Amino acid sequence: MKTISKKGYHAIGIFRGKTHHNIGTLWRSAYILGASYIFTIDGKYKKQSSDVLKTWTRIPLFNYKTFDDFLNNIPYDCRLVGVEIDDRAIPLEDFEHPKRAIYLLGAEDTGLPDFVLEKCHYIVKLPGNTSLNVGVTGSIVLYDRIAKRKIDLPPNHLLEK
Repeated sequence: MKTISKKGYHAIGIFRGKTHHNIGTLWRSAYILGASYIFTIDGKYKKQSSDVLKTWTRIPLFNYKTFDDFLNNIPYDCRLVGVEIDDRAIPLEDFEHPKRAIYLLGAEDTGLPDFVLEKCHYIVKLPGNTSLNVGVTGSIVLYDRIAKRKIDLPPNHLLEK
């Protein structure tokens, strides 16, 4: 059986997220799609009663107060991938995901500011000219990663305690 660790690792987070619901949705998707952890930068999260999988017991959430705090804690040799509608962005369908990646999303109304995008190793964008819900966007990016890298999740992934 293939394992995620042999294919690298990935994490995903939100910069200045606005709603607890979006972070909760992203947390659940990240767990289901094999992420190692999720995070917020300059954001907050409150546990959701709708979290029937109890993802908080299965995948860690890290909270960074500032973008610099986040940058100082990126794992060694991990690539930062900003997800943003931007002229510099690579279309997601053409993007080759790095073995070790951290995906960073911005809030739906403000996106990722230039000072953040300048620190990204890559910028990718989804099709379309307007943003999707941040939880949906993150889910699409994570699915694209496992599909392209041919990562097989363990059959009992959702049942692990």
